Amino acid sequence: MAKLQYPFTLGVASGEPLSDGLILWTRLAPEPLNPTRPGGMPDKATTVRWEIAEDEAFRKVVQSGTTPAQPDWAHSVHVRVAGLKPGADYFYRFSAEGHVSRVGRTRTAPAAGSTAPVRFCFVSCQRYEHGHFTALRHLAAERPDLVLHLGDYIYEYGKPKNPGPGRWVRPLESTAECTTLAGYRNRYARYKMDPDLQAAHAAAPWLAIPDDHEVRDNWAGALPGDGSASAAFLKRRAAAFKAYYEHQPLRVRPSGASLQNHRWRPYGRVADFLLADARQYRQGRDMLGPEQEKWLVDRLRGSTARWKVLAQAVFFSQRRFPLEPVSADAWDGFPDSRARVLAAAPDGLVVLSGDVHSAYACDVRADWADPASRALGAEFVGPSVTSMPGITDASKILDINPHIAFFDSRHGYVSCTAGMTEFRADYRAVAFVDKPGAPLTTIAGFEVRENRLHRTDL
Repeated sequence: MAKLQYPFTLGVASGEPLSDGLILWTRLAPEPLNPTRPGGMPDKATTVRWEIAEDEAFRKVVQSGTTPAQPDWAHSVHVRVAGLKPGADYFYRFSAEGHVSRVGRTRTAPAAGSTAPVRFCFVSCQRYEHGHFTALRHLAAERPDLVLHLGDYIYEYGKPKNPGPGRWVRPLESTAECTTLAGYRNRYARYKMDPDLQAAHAAAPWLAIPDDHEVRDNWAGALPGDGSASAAFLKRRAAAFKAYYEHQPLRVRPSGASLQNHRWRPYGRVADFLLADARQYRQGRDMLGPEQEKWLVDRLRGSTARWKVLAQAVFFSQRRFPLEPVSADAWDGFPDSRARVLAAAPDGLVVLSGDVHSAYACDVRADWADPASRALGAEFVGPSVTSMPGITDASKILDINPHIAFFDSRHGYVSCTAGMTEFRADYRAVAFVDKPGAPLTTIAGFEVRENRLHRTDL
């Protein structure tokens, strides 16, 4: 029998950190884009060994073991590690049939009573064809405690036959839109072969939530967004969620067309990260669905952390456009849902969002038009990693939205520090994405004090 080729072509990752443990991930794929056999693997289980250590040289291995990589899950591996120290760095690696993976660095969440600051970054919207993931290479260099990915990890689109105007930097192999499990698997493989994305995963643990393009553009609830019937779409959604799980360090597997994405991750006394799903449970004018909304409202009201960090995919604050209707795909299309969430929000609310391919910083107010109205918190909307912005003229946004303090259409990510006295967010941007190696600059900085934004870089 032929020896297995190097199988760790998609890198390694960790995620879902708790104070005593986390998830370690990899996927065996010696031929990542094999059209007939997922990853080019044989149709049988393969034993994978894992190790986690206190040092990068693995002189102080604290745990190790083996786990089967099963063909039904594309030979992905999700190792649930427990019994670790809180707030501590660890290093991990995998091996299989004589091959050893790269080393990843990860970090557990702090202990329940910790007041140590939390350094984290958040990103979204990384379309492969639109450019190089250089921003993720810079993010990796920060070695944050945590990375939040707020959706559009992949784009399901096929290769345009007539691309037309725009930025088309890197080609896809397939001309077909992702609709099947095989299609989604190969799209994730194409993305995860990117060295900058691999570096970002290997640098820190991730918490990820999907938006629409992990399944289909503008899908919501059981509907695909194009007016067609839901039965076929739910079959497609099941395939998309399965592939998503196979390529992310998640704790929970999907069940058919359902995947529980909403969850709470506490970081000591400093921050409660509340991840909400703004797609799967939409119905009518209800953004979250009754069960998830109750979960979120109860968590907000019961939180004793200094910062209640609501991480979700779509624009939360009011956003008006000249001569255009409000976006039905954002929280503006669900004002009653937003009002109920804000009614439960205690002091220290910070909302993190993605989706719109541009950076914004917003004051969350009781009255959006009145600067003197009660301050409820702040929203930071991250730029895209590469996906092209839809709006580039800041005046069209800032002039008619007095609660929006900042807008920028460059690509990058947001680097944050949450402490017991302040919450800081710095917007990092790369100079270009049409070729590798772009330099990084900090284009804006904000602190949240008394629930209001204060710019720090002017």
